[in-house]
Amino acid sequence: MKNILLLGSGGRECTIAWKLKKSPLLGDFYIAPGNAGTTGYGTNLPFGYNDFEAIKKACIDYKIDILIPGPEDPLVLGIYDFIKNDPTLKNIIVAGPSKEGAQLEGSKAFSKKFMERHNIPTAAYREFTKDSFEEGVAYLRQSTMPIVIKADGLAAGKGVIIAQSSDEAVAAFSAMVNDRQFGKSSDKVVIEQFLDGIELSVFVLTDGSNYVLLPEAKDYKRIGEGDKGLNTGGMGSISPVPFADVAFMQKVTDRIIKPTVNGLKSEGIIYKGFIFFGLIKVNDDPYVIEYNCRMGDPETEVVMPRLENDLVELILKMEEGKLNEVQVQHSNRAAGAVMLVSEGYPGDYEKGKVMTGFENAKGSMLFHAGTAAKDSAVVTNGGRVLAVTSYGDDIKQALAKSYENAALINYDGKYYRMDIGWEFT
Repeated sequence: MKNILLLGSGGRECTIAWKLKKSPLLGDFYIAPGNAGTTGYGTNLPFGYNDFEAIKKACIDYKIDILIPGPEDPLVLGIYDFIKNDPTLKNIIVAGPSKEGAQLEGSKAFSKKFMERHNIPTAAYREFTKDSFEEGVAYLRQSTMPIVIKADGLAAGKGVIIAQSSDEAVAAFSAMVNDRQFGKSSDKVVIEQFLDGIELSVFVLTDGSNYVLLPEAKDYKRIGEGDKGLNTGGMGSISPVPFADVAFMQKVTDRIIKPTVNGLKSEGIIYKGFIFFGLIKVNDDPYVIEYNCRMGDPETEVVMPRLENDLVELILKMEEGKLNEVQVQHSNRAAGAVMLVSEGYPGDYEKGKVMTGFENAKGSMLFHAGTAAKDSAVVTNGGRVLAVTSYGDDIKQALAKSYENAALINYDGKYYRMDIGWEFT
């Protein structure tokens, strides 16, 4: 039996908690800080996931065996190194990469150079800073539009602009490097070629040498139906992805996954944990848009339900360096998730709206995201509030069930997209 501390408070963490709870290997289970939904699986602890000293105290007090960082922030800030460099904590299993490994997500420039070194297909790019601003402007003026402009560091999913014109591109570039739109994260900016295709998310768990492939997924980022409007953290997701057939996934494995895992190993970068490959299919070929050093959200809400293996067992095999001994099982069923959000999201929104109707939703999994418990009620506590996930014989059937139950959850200002999976249903 393993005592586990899971860091995070979103839909991803609620889903991971749901999955961990199914394991006979799970001992005492804690989530920091968690949400109203995670209380159904373990004990919420009242501190933030970047509070390393509080994490240390909890690890000691609760005799934690496994630490699972859900979001990218603690990983990029070095929670792995913090644990491993502390004599009282060093035996704890951390399901996540070292600070250096987390740079795959923490720095766009780092990840692009890594891909270049290991011949991993990605868009052509250049990087610029305030000191090379005029050079960057000249580069943009002679580039083909549209073009992609990315803040180098973490920007809460908002540091990417797809500019349709030279003027828009220069304005976005200037806002990032001159006006420090994203603070330190935009001190360096990556400008890259726009790739036209269809996106998907692929996930592996690696032990540093071997890996297991988890179910793939596709998420829907735009707030409006028809993929219109502002980008969000994700309005829903589906798995499997119909175009990710055996031939395409073989290309992903050979050209992207294996060179990434082998590249990390060859460079001596400690990486034991999840790798999220944000991919785009251009014609019949996969390219990497970005890496993440953790699971995706809302993709986790369909990936974990389709993963039939015991997650605790997988993490133990990861620690032993024996993932090559594991046969991963993906469910034959499809899964579809619909995200309920707060009115105004991804802009300003109010919190504290009382939620009802949970008991009426039958046949779906309700993964809490931005929720909190208050006065024996569940209230909204974020922009993305709740993921409604269902199984089905196919994506259409799974989403139909999710929509049926999404309609039964009530709170003031509820909004959700009605066209998740629109290309495939």
